[in-house]
Amino acid sequence: MVQMIRELAGHQLVPPEKHFRWRGGEITRLEGFTDAVFALAVTLLVVSLEVPHTFNELITAMKGFVAFAICFATLIQVWYYHYIFSRRYGLQTTYAILLNAVLIFVVLFYVYPLKFLFTLVVGEFSGGMTVPAAQLNHMITAEGQPRVLMVIYSLGYTAVFALFALLYHYAYQLRSELELNEYETLRTRHAVVFHVSFALVGVLVIAVAALLPARYAGYAGLLYTLNGVVGFTAGAILGKRERLALARAAKAAASGAS
Repeated sequence: MVQMIRELAGHQLVPPEKHFRWRGGEITRLEGFTDAVFALAVTLLVVSLEVPHTFNELITAMKGFVAFAICFATLIQVWYYHYIFSRRYGLQTTYAILLNAVLIFVVLFYVYPLKFLFTLVVGEFSGGMTVPAAQLNHMITAEGQPRVLMVIYSLGYTAVFALFALLYHYAYQLRSELELNEYETLRTRHAVVFHVSFALVGVLVIAVAALLPARYAGYAGLLYTLNGVVGFTAGAILGKRERLALARAAKAAASGAS
């Protein structure tokens, strides 16, 4: 009965986005495959697939919880970005499938550098409380390794946001075919700006890590705090344009009703 009501109501009793019409219909094979890959990526983050046999093994496994939580949240964020894009536009063209395939490939590549980096960072900041000291002491064994680690991580990070920028740019090019209104067109174009900006932060981190002395290269990662500044600034500027577009649409609707 509930399923029937949902079908009669257009699959969504409560619209997920108030002002953006979702064009994605039923979950496609592409989305299902992507969800399976993200599930696999989360599985790869697990400290150990084997159930601990002793209390000490349990405590050792639990020490990796904080790093796991950060990595899990990061992957969920990427998955959510992909989910929103897929639901908004429902694109199943060859080019969209190609970009999607590259994205999930990068995500799988990204998992191990992501886990290694945050295990190391959380372990250092906690003084070894969240990571066994023996493991922490052997994670970095040469002076130049933090630079390489930061570059590898940042390449994956940059690639993810660059691919989202390409996906949104493609949707923007198809705005007429997708019948995007003024607000939806602005949101799509602004999504390109957001993702390009985040990708450029990754490029900046790579450049700084390459230029800093080897012993300080790891500190280049602190530049990722710029994401907050970029997101807030872009949101404030571009959000004003979106609100004006909504006001114009509301005014036009009111005029048409009268």
